[in-house]
Amino acid sequence: MASASLAEAGQGGRRIAVVLFNLGGPDDAASVKPFLFNLFNDPAIIGLPGFLRTRLAKLISSRRETSAQANYAMMDAGGGSPLLSETRRQASALEAVLASALPGDEVQTFIAMRYWHPLTEETAVDVAAFGPDEVVLLPLYPQFSTTTTQSSLKAWREAYAGSGRSRAICCYPQGGGWIETQAEEIRSILAETRDRPIRILFSAHGIPEKLVAKGDPYQEQIETTVAAIVARLGEVDHRICYQSRVGPMKWLGPSTPEAIAEAGRDGVGAVVVPVAFVSEHIETLVELDIEYRHLAERTGVAPYIRTPTVSLSEPFIAMLSDAVVASLGRTGVAPYGPGCRASWKACPFQHQERAA
Repeated sequence: MASASLAEAGQGGRRIAVVLFNLGGPDDAASVKPFLFNLFNDPAIIGLPGFLRTRLAKLISSRRETSAQANYAMMDAGGGSPLLSETRRQASALEAVLASALPGDEVQTFIAMRYWHPLTEETAVDVAAFGPDEVVLLPLYPQFSTTTTQSSLKAWREAYAGSGRSRAICCYPQGGGWIETQAEEIRSILAETRDRPIRILFSAHGIPEKLVAKGDPYQEQIETTVAAIVARLGEVDHRICYQSRVGPMKWLGPSTPEAIAEAGRDGVGAVVVPVAFVSEHIETLVELDIEYRHLAERTGVAPYIRTPTVSLSEPFIAMLSDAVVASLGRTGVAPYGPGCRASWKACPFQHQERAA
């Protein structure tokens, strides 16, 4: 449960805006193409000059529209993504916990999606109208990457012109409620499959290797998260793997399909843990639950079990509340709990510390 007290957070009477960042997703089949265009037109995703990137984004979104629409149609979300509705539930749950943690303050949560509505620019207007004294920027990405958190923070800084002292929580790869919820889900499954050899596959969204070479701490933070979960479980057979590869570049590996095939060759079942996702969306409901399940069946991986995302778990929402309250005593950017271990060029906290 939330542990930071009102006294620790400061005096009451403030208007506090908590802005939750996430990727976003199309509302329906018609919005799939513009969503894809926004995604691939982000310089954090395709690092080409503006006019070239825009032309390429138009080409990619046109070519992928039909296949992407087919994938979104597999989910029970009207041809779109369930991400926004789930994020709204998380925002409401967080707001309720914060109301108890900060009874003397007026706290309101807002959602800023990077590639579809409510877009960052729209949310910035709403937050400014709220007139906050304090602004907390809270990415729903536990691990920092230039492709996710940094892109969202940059868009926010460019869009927001309202009131309030601001601070950002850049990551929480070892956040207690985040780790606890996943460890408990895995522990429950392992207790039910004691008579079968099982390998835990921690599946994270991949990024190109060149981004890590340029100083992106994402891979290290994924490894940190997994180490924290495994430490709670004890000695278990496990692998880290990466999903959702696109394009010809070399991505972090092994890929999740490769890890599933390896499990088949080794004669073990698989418990797949979406270790970089806090909400159900296309990467979990289609890629992990349908596409990779078919691969598991073809390669003899049985059982094939996927743990749910942390979603509305009480420890996770309480951890987010703790992170918000703890951040109110500062400005700038910092992790909640331990962040990067090594020195990373793209780490915003380390960059801030070096500049101080």
